[in-house]
Amino acid sequence: MTSQAQATPRTTASADRVETRGVGPSADSAGAPTDRVSAPAGDRGTPTGGAPGPADGFDASTERAQGPGDRVGALLDRLASLPSLMVAFSGGADSAFLLAAAVRALGPERVEAATAVSPSLPRVELDRALDFARDLGVVHHAPPTDELAREGYRANAGDRCFFCKTELMSVVGPLAADRGIAAVATGTNADDLRAGFRPGIRAAANAGAITPLADAGLSKAEIRAASKTWGLPTWDKPAAACLASRIAYGTEVTAAGLQRVADAEHALRGALADAGIPARNLRVRDMGDDVAKVEIDAEYVEAVAERPEVLAAVAGFAAVRLDERGFRSGAMNELLPDPERYR
Repeated sequence: MTSQAQATPRTTASADRVETRGVGPSADSAGAPTDRVSAPAGDRGTPTGGAPGPADGFDASTERAQGPGDRVGALLDRLASLPSLMVAFSGGADSAFLLAAAVRALGPERVEAATAVSPSLPRVELDRALDFARDLGVVHHAPPTDELAREGYRANAGDRCFFCKTELMSVVGPLAADRGIAAVATGTNADDLRAGFRPGIRAAANAGAITPLADAGLSKAEIRAASKTWGLPTWDKPAAACLASRIAYGTEVTAAGLQRVADAEHALRGALADAGIPARNLRVRDMGDDVAKVEIDAEYVEAVAERPEVLAAVAGFAAVRLDERGFRSGAMNELLPDPERYR
């Protein structure tokens, strides 16, 4: 866990007050600065209305009775009931919407965000998370986490996410307590609960994290729709799971392996752009035995198959093959012989 550093002097940037606090090591190592940019809190208005909603867990009957606007209203009412909140902020569409909703409900002074920094997080995702939090006017923390120190994470069995989330909460929970923040929330949504295979959700619940999006019954599609209505740039952001999700179960997770996948995906995106193929979703999966499998949006599989130079850009592996079924979130779970074991 990191310690709070001395705050640097406040400076003025155009019309906004800017306050920067350092948390942990420098941005070039395991951490990044903690920033606050003061900004108007906005109102608690919802896209289409508001109604009280469940606070203690996902209720399918309530979801059926309410429309999307009612569920957004339920979310805001739930958040407004909290004294303060720290959002475990990955930078994805779900946690970004939760962070924005918390600012609407509580105001930026009572909301903070924490993005865990580790080899499993691409640097570009940290930069985007920082920019998003800054635009909302909330304090953003970038504490380092050390998932690789946990044997269960490195072993990369079907419950890897349990150890990842346990590490996250072991850092973010004490950080919230040190900051006097009343609760920690994750971006778990109602679809995640239905999916069933989510060891990380269990770990976060064990650590006392709350799940306001799931409690309100909000689906991924509804979160994206509400994000678009609110003008959030993340409304159509492609899913960006951690880099460890690219490594086949049973293959040890290492810092070098995570970096190899990150470099391969960066090179693939560049090759796709050069070829004029506008793929949004892509993955380079490390299948073990020095073999990589490339997944892209299904509508572009044929185009990539006809351009061998695109796959040739994926360096670092002895063999690279294209998945003809296209991109599928959680595709590695298809290879588990007994997924029920990890539910």
